[in-house]
Amino acid sequence: MSKHKDKIAKIFEHPISGNIDSMRLVHALEHYGVEVDESKKHRALLHFKGKEYSLALSHRNELSKDAIVGLRHFLEEVGLTPDNL
Repeated sequence: MSKHKDKIAKIFEHPISGNIDSMRLVHALEHYGVEVDESKKHRALLHFKGKEYSLALSHRNELSKDAIVGLRHFLEEVGLTPDNL
């Protein structure tokens, strides 16, 4: 499995992982075609297949469990799951 696919797969793990590096995840998403616009307010706006999602980024460079769940739902909606990569 590629390192980018590994990063996406961590979003779908049960139980939810508490140590997902947000910057590495953003790079993996970009690798699969997601357009990422990072703002100064610790948010990343994700654009993929005509859909949009606002991802909260923490100061510690790790995603919260709530952010992971929201991102998981977005990725499922646009068909960007480990099974589809």
